[in-house]
Amino acid sequence: MESHEQLKQKINELEEEIRLYKRFVEHISFPFSYVDYELGKIIKKERNIPSPTVETIEKEKNKTSILQWNIDLQKDYPFEQVEQFLSPIFDLVSHHIVFVDAEGKITLCNLQAANDVGVNRDEMIGKHIRELLNIPDEQIMTLKTLRTKQPLYNCEVLDRYYGIINTRILYNEDGSIKRVISMFQSLNQIKEAEKLAIAGRIAAGIAHEIRNPLTTVRGYLQFLKEQLPKHIVTLIDQLLIPELDRANDIITDFLNVAKPSEVKAEWIGINEFIRHDLDLLLRSEALLHNVELSYHLDEKLQRYVVNIDKNQLLQVFINLFRNAIEAKTEKSLRVDIETKLHNNLVQIYVRDNGPGIPSTIIHHVFDPFFSTKPTGTGLGLSLSRKIIELHKGSMRVQSEFGNGSCFIIELPAYLKK
Repeated sequence: MESHEQLKQKINELEEEIRLYKRFVEHISFPFSYVDYELGKIIKKERNIPSPTVETIEKEKNKTSILQWNIDLQKDYPFEQVEQFLSPIFDLVSHHIVFVDAEGKITLCNLQAANDVGVNRDEMIGKHIRELLNIPDEQIMTLKTLRTKQPLYNCEVLDRYYGIINTRILYNEDGSIKRVISMFQSLNQIKEAEKLAIAGRIAAGIAHEIRNPLTTVRGYLQFLKEQLPKHIVTLIDQLLIPELDRANDIITDFLNVAKPSEVKAEWIGINEFIRHDLDLLLRSEALLHNVELSYHLDEKLQRYVVNIDKNQLLQVFINLFRNAIEAKTEKSLRVDIETKLHNNLVQIYVRDNGPGIPSTIIHHVFDPFFSTKPTGTGLGLSLSRKIIELHKGSMRVQSEFGNGSCFIIELPAYLKK
């Protein structure tokens, strides 16, 4: 049998435990109710009232206890933790989603926004939104909402981030702004799709109207060679037939832009692909044209794979490499290929020290049929970007006239199983 002192100690421990439970409940900010039929008790707590109430009801041993709560994510939960919860969900969204606080500082930025702008998402948190967008404050619609306290509905953006933006405001209880939420839908891909659709219609018409006559003319030239003088045969072999073949290649490029061949993808490591498959092709071209070729490959990518069609990706790199060679000036050309792991993406940088691209035309380099070369068709870069997009990736260019160019390819990266 327990002594009086032992019973007293037990009572003290139970009282302390009850005080602990009470203090815990007082710190719960959201309203809730708990019905315990076995004990015949209901405990209820209202918002902004520290102490709960306890009611007695009739005991019913066969009924299950019921817990109900009503959480308001703005009032009852630290909003920073709400943003941490939402961040991986918003990373799945293909539009740009950015939260800023009352000072315009970024508190949430999804991967799509970070990847399209070309920054590290984690480094942007806490920085002003102007550092993300790199445009004047008066052009940033999120800041406009912050200044005017007026949300934007399907507002068209006509700067270099062409698209539609919507903004909404979350307020604190005192009426001050907690967050401005902006969602930006880029229309660049739709614009590019329209261009490619036009290219497709042109390609279909050209293929139908010109390819067959070209084949006929080429065939008759081959047939007539045996009956013509030697100097005419030389003209046919060195000029006419090569020009007909070039015209036929242009038609093929048109068709590839409109409808690229089917992707036959396989899982490979991007560094291995560059070291073995790509280097085998580029090394001979580099020696032939006296180009210094170097690689800087991120070893962290050894744990990742990409799902690509090797032949199509090789075509992209060959196009970029040959473009650099064709733009070569008197100084020796250097091409550097670098890989990085960034935001669950493989980033591939193809840099050269060539003449660069003037700012007046850099936004048109991926347009179908746009070319600065006298004999160019303007389809190489357009087709290259289409191939990358078919691999669920993206391709962009950075260049400063006189200081070389850098083409950046991004592809989804997956951890090796």
